[in-house]
Amino acid sequence: MKLDSLTPQETVAELDRFIVGQGAAKRAVAVALRNRWRRQQLDPELREEVAPKNIIMIGPTGVGKTEIARRLARLTGSPFLKVEASKFTEVGYVGRDVESIIRDLLDASIQLVRTERVAEVAVKAERTAEDRLLDLLVMSASSATETSLEERRRALKKPLRDGLFEENEVELEVAENRMPTVEMFTPQGMESMGINLKDMMGGLMGRKTRKRMTVADARRILVSEEEEKLIDRSQVETEAITRVEEAGIVFLDEIDKICSREDAGGRGGPDVSREGVQRDLLPIVEGTHVNTRYGVVRTDHVLFIAAGAFHVSRPSDLIPEMQGRFPIRVELQSLGADEFERILREPENSLIRQYTALLATENLELRFAEDAVRTIAVMAAEINETAENIGARRLHTVLEHLLEELRFSAPAQAGEMVDVTAAMVEERLGDLVGDSDLARYIL
Repeated sequence: MKLDSLTPQETVAELDRFIVGQGAAKRAVAVALRNRWRRQQLDPELREEVAPKNIIMIGPTGVGKTEIARRLARLTGSPFLKVEASKFTEVGYVGRDVESIIRDLLDASIQLVRTERVAEVAVKAERTAEDRLLDLLVMSASSATETSLEERRRALKKPLRDGLFEENEVELEVAENRMPTVEMFTPQGMESMGINLKDMMGGLMGRKTRKRMTVADARRILVSEEEEKLIDRSQVETEAITRVEEAGIVFLDEIDKICSREDAGGRGGPDVSREGVQRDLLPIVEGTHVNTRYGVVRTDHVLFIAAGAFHVSRPSDLIPEMQGRFPIRVELQSLGADEFERILREPENSLIRQYTALLATENLELRFAEDAVRTIAVMAAEINETAENIGARRLHTVLEHLLEELRFSAPAQAGEMVDVTAAMVEERLGDLVGDSDLARYIL
């Protein structure tokens, strides 16, 4: 689905397919997305003045903050990056450089564009690779026959396409790859130098050797080689930079952990570093130029979606300049038994469908009774109340423990049908839920 085809209502409807509730957050990101399209319709001079409407999502863990942002990026084909604000430090401290956010986002964009380009040339690459495979098969065949090379190619073409030669061996010239894995530790900001060991030592990696392999393995190598020939790397890089600048989305998680709290007793101690991270992030959020090995990237119109629980701090504890760059604030609601039941049933990729499909691979039919689903939801909500509240992630731990024995014995139960009832749920989880200490460690 293209960016310019999504109205806010359509965006919310698409998000509803995978995420239960949180209507306010869905509306906020839908409007932010539509604003991008609206900006593209303006005159160039005015277009440059329109800043993105960045968002802060406030809510506990496991309520859908990350999933909303990730699904939004998938809907639009936008480059997407999730980072944790707490992983970055002020310039001069040991830690990640904030500009690496944009470099990582560009890497994701390049991979996204390259995948699209590969899909466009896939058929042509496969046909060319097939021709090269035919040459290899003809060369490896006995030369005693008097038939011409073209006749032999025609004779081998259909069996090759039918997969009859997949286990046959051919000799293929492949590039050597003897470069050791090297991890470099550099001062912050050194990424902008664009140092690439492979480029510097290209001569050492250019040597080729002949290896014997199956036709199936040779096909994969040849298709990859042909794809690389058909794709213009410079165009991929240029398109990737454009997408980052016009449609990039950065999900900045745990932003509450870099807040300088007013009750911390002044600006001393660790709060200095917190405020320093904010001030380093500010130019990127406001709009700046970041040097990468592929070129300069502008961040003026990258959409930033920040998120945090804000249990001990508040959005107002952010420095004023940062607050001003996140004009939209939405609060996500905690999830209870009713929401958990909907999460188990409604989404297209619901947990019930996932576990049922997984066990179906063992030819084991798993059926959840209506009352069983409700019981699972109620128990998950109770555990969140008595132990730490981890939101919908609690459903994963509950279902894993509930189906542990069944998943272990599934191969021996092939062809059977298993009904998950409320009684079974109570039997396997009742004692754990009743004991808060056990629930804390096991569920």
